[in-house]
Formats: sequence, structure tokens, C-alpha cells
Amino acid sequence: MNPGGGMDMQALLQQAQQMQQQLMEAQQQLDEAKVEGTSGGGLVTVTVSGRGSVEDIRIDPKAVDADDAEETAQTIADLVLAAIRDAEASVEELQQEKMGPLAEGLGGGGLPGGGGMPGLPGF
Repeated sequence: MNPGGGMDMQALLQQAQQMQQQLMEAQQQLDEAKVEGTSGGGLVTVTVSGRGSVEDIRIDPKAVDADDAEETAQTIADLVLAAIRDAEASVEELQQEKMGPLAEGLGGGGLPGGGGMPGLPGF
């Protein structure tokens, strides 16, 4: 038996608690973050939370052609969709920036059954 085994387990638990704290802090930062996506040269702007929830959509009145309501409606729908996709790409980058280092710290597999906890297979 390894007489230092208890110390290793204590250190491992402490490391897990630190990682959990870092994860909670990263999630809080994502909750508070705001990301914008645009399309049509700024005709449509979408604001999305760091978690990916659409929070605001702004449409410049210049995007509206009163003489062709049907085509304008379709154009605006396309621009909104493009702006959301632009914002989603930014959210993905932000999430990777905030959460990526934590996933790497877990060995990329996460805790439950992923084999990601160093020294303990399956943890």
C-alpha cells in the first residue's frame, strides 16, 4: 500500500473542487456576456447571451421597402437569420475561450465515466 495514498486523494478532491469553482465562474461569465451578430452591412443586429439565447433584434428602417412588402419581409427574415448565425459563431468562440481550458483540464472527457480525472480511470 502507498502510505501517501490518502494525501493523493485529498489533493485530487481539492483539485476537483477548484475545477468546479472555475467552471461555475466561467458559466457566470457566459451568463453575463453579450455578443452581437450583424448582417446586411449592419441593417440587422442581433444580441445574444454568452449561453446562446437571443436577447434583442434590431432592424434598421432602411431595410424596409414599403413598395414591396412581401419581398421586404423575406429579405428581413433572411437578414435576421444571417445575423443570428453570425452571433452564434461568436458565442461558440466565447464558450470555447471560457470553457475550453476547463474541458482540457478534465482530460477532455469530463468527469462522469469519461476517464478524464488524472490518476483515477473512469472518473
